[in-house]
Amino acid sequence: MVLLSGSATAWWFYRKLDGNITTDTATAVELETFEKERPVQVSLDAKNILLMGSDTRRGEGNSKYGRDDGGSQRADTVILLHIAADRQSSTSMSIPRDLMTTIPSCRRPDGSRTEERLGQFNSAFETGGAACAIRTVEKMTGVRIDHHMVVDFRGFTKMVDAVDGVEVCLKEPVDDPDAHLDLPEGRQTLDGEQALGYVRARKSIGNGSDTERMDRQQQFLGSLVKKVQSDGVLLNPGKLYPVLDAATKSLTTDPGLDSLKDLYDLTRSLRNVPTENVQFLTVPRRPWANDRNRDELVQPQASVLFRQLREDSPITVLTPGAKAAADANANAAQKNAPSPGAVRSADPRENERTDSAGKPSRPPSGSPGASASPTNSPSFSGTNAAVGVCD
Repeated sequence: MVLLSGSATAWWFYRKLDGNITTDTATAVELETFEKERPVQVSLDAKNILLMGSDTRRGEGNSKYGRDDGGSQRADTVILLHIAADRQSSTSMSIPRDLMTTIPSCRRPDGSRTEERLGQFNSAFETGGAACAIRTVEKMTGVRIDHHMVVDFRGFTKMVDAVDGVEVCLKEPVDDPDAHLDLPEGRQTLDGEQALGYVRARKSIGNGSDTERMDRQQQFLGSLVKKVQSDGVLLNPGKLYPVLDAATKSLTTDPGLDSLKDLYDLTRSLRNVPTENVQFLTVPRRPWANDRNRDELVQPQASVLFRQLREDSPITVLTPGAKAAADANANAAQKNAPSPGAVRSADPRENERTDSAGKPSRPPSGSPGASASPTNSPSFSGTNAAVGVCD
């Protein structure tokens, strides 16, 4: 009787969690239509997952974050998660919402199609949903997207609450009515609602830039990963169930990840990744030449990063302090190196960039993103899960 009761309970929990997940079949159909245009997978064992944070106000618990304007939604937070084939590292690359890029022809909700255009990256999701965002990322990076996940506000807050909050440190008090955030300065543990305000806030924390907000999101996600691993959540069913319940209730994913077994297999493959190898960075970019309020890619750094993701090559992500030291060493080495014309890359994309007018040019000195001496592999500024928000 005990065994039967335990089995029945376990099966009920499994079915409940499995039924929480929403399957996005429409995106799969749209991507299949454009299969010939999509990149070829270079590393078959590596995984590339596009994570999108939806700001939709529809659904239980989401209306308090704003007015439902007819069901439209944007993905102001988009992260390309690359999981190495050996499962010994993961790299999460944030894509700025204001990045100007080529958006392909996409299907609108009413069935009509848009024309290919140059536009802000986050307009892809708003126009054509996950399929349009995926095709835009693939066109920009050449990286084949294997899976996608969309999480709404409610899922994020419940995830944080399920691990009993995440610790942050504030240099000064924050009072931001728009983000529903009122916090004192200093070290503190944020619950789900506070955490949502913390990662969404823009003008009330720091210099108000989207750059700093993305850095804050990356640091917070790193701290969340660190807490899940350090608290043994993945190995403790009593702690794991609330996390899975919170995640699956607000999760929309492709058919390849729409079951609890699929998600568990993915999570299990990552549980032994050292926290210092759980890396976060932002795609190299700078203010767009035609509008300082928009972004453009910094080349050749962005192309180098995209190639490393495609080929599953090791990516070196350094914290800002370590990155500055590496840059100084690289600059010192370059002073004693041959002239720039004497050393050329085998890949022509790494030897020059193209500006907004289509003319080749060099990135200006001090551009954000990767830097390296001609003989060393590039490094990128970012963080990792071993570095907490308060470190």
